[in-house]
Amino acid sequence: MAPLSFSSRNLFSLFYKPRVIPFKFLGQHSSALFSTHIVGDTPILVRDFIHKALYDPNVGYFSQKSASVGVLDRSIKFNQLQGRKAYMKHLDKIYKQSDVSWFTPVELFKPWYAHGIAEAILRTTNLSVPLKIYEIGGGSGTCAKGILDYIKLNAPTRVYDNISYISVEISSSLAAKQIQTIGEVDSHSSKFRVECRDAADRSGWGDVNEQPCWVIMLEVLDNLPHDLIYSENQISPWTEVWVESKEGEKLSELYRPIQDSLIKSCMEIVDMADATRGGSRVSSAMKSIWAKVFPKPRWFWLPTGCLKLLEVLHGALPKMSLIASDFSYLPDVKIPGERAPLVSTKKDGSSSDYNSYLDAKGDADIFFPTDFLLLEQMDHYCSGWMKQQKDDTSLKRGKKRRTLSLDTAAFMEEFGLPTKTRTKDGYNPLLDDFKNTKFYLSVPTHNIK
Repeated sequence: MAPLSFSSRNLFSLFYKPRVIPFKFLGQHSSALFSTHIVGDTPILVRDFIHKALYDPNVGYFSQKSASVGVLDRSIKFNQLQGRKAYMKHLDKIYKQSDVSWFTPVELFKPWYAHGIAEAILRTTNLSVPLKIYEIGGGSGTCAKGILDYIKLNAPTRVYDNISYISVEISSSLAAKQIQTIGEVDSHSSKFRVECRDAADRSGWGDVNEQPCWVIMLEVLDNLPHDLIYSENQISPWTEVWVESKEGEKLSELYRPIQDSLIKSCMEIVDMADATRGGSRVSSAMKSIWAKVFPKPRWFWLPTGCLKLLEVLHGALPKMSLIASDFSYLPDVKIPGERAPLVSTKKDGSSSDYNSYLDAKGDADIFFPTDFLLLEQMDHYCSGWMKQQKDDTSLKRGKKRRTLSLDTAAFMEEFGLPTKTRTKDGYNPLLDDFKNTKFYLSVPTHNIK
């Protein structure tokens, strides 16, 4: 995760080490293999291209990466560091000694980051029923252990005794690491389990569970696949973007009329009316002339992967409470379009960004900013409330979710212990540097039916 308080690009590189693979495993052979194996002879939607570019078991980025998410041997003693300069030097030393791709915020600020999340859960949950927590993409298990530690020490004994914590993890290697991390405290092991599966696959959740629960997603949304839609000018209709392989290796975009149901749903939430619709005949004529004289192509990235995941979660866990954290914006994005991703790779120890997502051939991370207002709209949409409003405009029904977005600093000041991450001179990297990250909280209301 990337703070941006000064020297944005350099500081970004320090905190968010691109999750990369050694270039000795890449090269022309890997590029050709990626193009033919991932795309093949049949064009695929951009979201499918991104999913395979990141997660394909043979040539996907996360499948090939040499170093997993970093784990600190011990917590950083922030109160022993003089200030920002000392902290940055210490952080650089940690990366060099660890030889890993990156450290998550929950790892850098352990146990305090996880403790803040645990406190938010305890304050807003009904402790009269057994507490059940799902974490999607739990990394090395540091968040799970921190939350269980905090609840054991600060909640009533019966809450800890009856808690169940389920990690939904797509990576088998990280699943094994999580079990190892949780096993450091004997009493935690019986309360924790890992389900190695894709959280966006509805079949993995089984029957609908009507019991209250929590779902935690930290740095998950940024790597969820997105779709791309394109319009050649200001008045042309939007088209779906597909990726096709030419001559077995070269990738290019293909534009088709909007047909995909997930893209349509996402456009409905964003309320993207067709550009050729509406307005008077005079204004439409003026727009047409302007578009011909000064044509301006348009690209728009849609978080269809997030929408699909939320649809699955609301369908399987209708009474869930949700807490998510991720990027709210990204620096120095070269790829065109609203909410466009960074496509970052690393060579000879230095980071660089591609100009096109099509350049990612198993050697680059593709990560997106999260539009937290749109996230809230998708949350309400998947809860069924937005559909009710459109189906029955005469009856204003109450929302099914209570939602709140907070900057990371505001969240930690409210629920965490910010004094624990403060240096001697008052500098606090958790509060001062993470300006491009936010938390999202969503809980069900009494209007659940």
